[in-house]
Amino acid sequence: MILIGRSFALGVVIALSGLVACSSGDSSNDASDPSVVETEVPVTNAPVTEAPVTEPPMTTVAPKPLHILVTNDDGIGADGIDVIVQALLQLDNVELTVVAPLENQSGSGSKTSTRALIVTDATTKSGYAAKAVAGFPADSIVWAIDQGGIDFVPDLVVSGINNGQNYSLEIVTLSGTVGAARAAAKRNIPSVAVSQGLADVPDYPTAAEALVQWVQEHRDELIARADGDAVTEFASINAPTCAEGLTIRGVIEVPIESLGTSDYNANNCASTVEPTGDVSGFQNGYVTITKLPVSGAPFPD
Repeated sequence: MILIGRSFALGVVIALSGLVACSSGDSSNDASDPSVVETEVPVTNAPVTEAPVTEPPMTTVAPKPLHILVTNDDGIGADGIDVIVQALLQLDNVELTVVAPLENQSGSGSKTSTRALIVTDATTKSGYAAKAVAGFPADSIVWAIDQGGIDFVPDLVVSGINNGQNYSLEIVTLSGTVGAARAAAKRNIPSVAVSQGLADVPDYPTAAEALVQWVQEHRDELIARADGDAVTEFASINAPTCAEGLTIRGVIEVPIESLGTSDYNANNCASTVEPTGDVSGFQNGYVTITKLPVSGAPFPD
């Protein structure tokens, strides 16, 4: 019984040794082994898609506001300046500052004060905050710009709306409305004087509409210009107050001309006459826009 048990054990050992020898071989080189399956990547003609490139988000810069300084010569409490302020406030991205004479200073031209200026808080008729200067229209510009009354350089100065037309070689030199606009232009600030045809009830909305249109047309260039760029001329807008039932014939840009012997108050919106300048244009029913020089005729140096 002992001999038989040893032979059986030896056979088992030999069999196990064979299994160990088979398992220790390199199965990767055994190409004949049917149990080994090789996997290949399929070849296709599909286009190669690269990972999308994500651009950084675009940052937008808010447009620069248009800074407008408003003044006049009829005084801070006048109807005309109130209408013009309310009209300009309807424009997008506009910042308004109002500095105007404390009292009516019509006919003061380009005069300035030699004494110290007294400035007080005030409001327009509709309650818009303002500064009132006890002086001439041009003093408003002196205080605001030369004396640091405001802490910025405006993109535009608007003077008006005056009650009464300021046209012709003879009248513009007397106008405080024009005088304030000229004072701004002399400091290299673009400006425009705005006047409405004299009447018991001036048609201020007509002049205001003409001004708003002018600002919209010139806004880009006003924003783009650099501080200190030379200003050699400024604009003057004169709008007729048409008789009831009539409307203005249009808006035209014309040169300044002499009033001569014509009636200052002449105004015919039903006319068919073709104008040659600011006087004939206004008197025949047109809103006129005239470019005036900062210095030289008709203004004395």
